[in-house]
Amino acid sequence: MKVVGFAGYSGSGKTHLVERLIPALKARGQRVSVVKHAHHRFDIDHPGKDTFRHREAGAFEVVVASRQRLALMREFEREAQLTVHHLIAELYTGVDWVLVEGFKDSDLLKIEVWRAETGKPVRYPEDDFVTAIATDSPGALPAPTQRPVLDLNDAEAIADWLLADGERFDYDTKLYLPHDV
Repeated sequence: MKVVGFAGYSGSGKTHLVERLIPALKARGQRVSVVKHAHHRFDIDHPGKDTFRHREAGAFEVVVASRQRLALMREFEREAQLTVHHLIAELYTGVDWVLVEGFKDSDLLKIEVWRAETGKPVRYPEDDFVTAIATDSPGALPAPTQRPVLDLNDAEAIADWLLADGERFDYDTKLYLPHDV
């Protein structure tokens, strides 16, 4: 499995890039999973549904499945600080690529997504895990770099770059076996 992160400030285009990369990689025969960081409390369940009622009754985990989909919801008795490695460990191992959105401070190799119009600073001069920069304004990059500068609007070219440089993104799950939460 290969893992690459996409890091950048809100409004930089991370989600848009990831949603365009998924079909680009799938068209090249790759199976893709995504890990997404949420900044606040979220819920994928709805009051009144059986699964919601099971969680409200105190179930630690609820798995709901159909012929097309499976969802696992886990409730922690106390707040848990999950790392990106905890989340990757939860994924099906038969995927080719895991695209990680968010987790900008993680120790994963990542592509920094940056737009000059956001007015936000770049991270690549201080973050050794940034392996490339995807931007729509390469001439506005505020610091020189030897890293590849990719066209944020060309997901096909970014998919080709990822596949050509794929060995760099190999993820050894044995190095990151998380402890139980």
